[in-house]
Amino acid sequence: MQGGLTFWDHLEELRRVLFRVVGAVMVLMVVAFCFKDGLFAVVLAPQNPDFVLYRWLGAETFQVQLINTQLAAQFITHMKVACYAGILLASPYIIYQLFRFVSPALYVNERKYVMQVTFWGYLLFMMGVLLNYFLIFPLTFRFLGTYQVSGSVVNTITLTSYVDTMMMLSLMMGIVFEIPILSWLFAKLGFLTSAFMKNYRRHAIVLILVIAAFITPTSDVFTLSLVSLPMYLLYEISIGVVKRTESKKKGEKG
Repeated sequence: MQGGLTFWDHLEELRRVLFRVVGAVMVLMVVAFCFKDGLFAVVLAPQNPDFVLYRWLGAETFQVQLINTQLAAQFITHMKVACYAGILLASPYIIYQLFRFVSPALYVNERKYVMQVTFWGYLLFMMGVLLNYFLIFPLTFRFLGTYQVSGSVVNTITLTSYVDTMMMLSLMMGIVFEIPILSWLFAKLGFLTSAFMKNYRRHAIVLILVIAAFITPTSDVFTLSLVSLPMYLLYEISIGVVKRTESKKKGEKG
């Protein structure tokens, strides 16, 4: 094995990496837990009528009350959000430790590709999370939180439902923003071509609109456009990425 290390040596090194990663997450989780007011000021900001997006859109004032229905739910939610925050804050360190572990087994050119994929994949994922926080989740919460089948039915949203929906949409948008990376990988493997993506552009637009309508089921075209436009731009960027990958492959063969 590389560097004269045995299987058990690699296993021991992996154990050390996991120990450092878990330690970093735990420390940052405790820090986030201790700063409860600041943590939940960020998490609960989209339910306030004066959130930056609502002010920018000039939206009408609305009021949705968050409630708690279980004895330990607020404490458990506090722990859960602190855990998410710890993982998010520690994510650059986690990626560094994992790359440091696998890099000795990679060739120089492989290491370069892994670094590029890791950097852009992480950057795009965080962009998806931020887009959800500042745009998609606030619009979704405002629509669903104020939607009524009858004036006699009042909406009171549980804190657990609010947090779970925010985290679920953040994960979904983070994954959606990985489209350029996946497109590059499929193009590298020969499974995807730019010609195919161009030919099926109209189908992709319809699919994007369906996904945008599902993520943010609002009734106005403006909101739907705000959500679908970044997804369409990602698709166009993916076409460019695939085309560039094809050109490089042709150059290598030539």
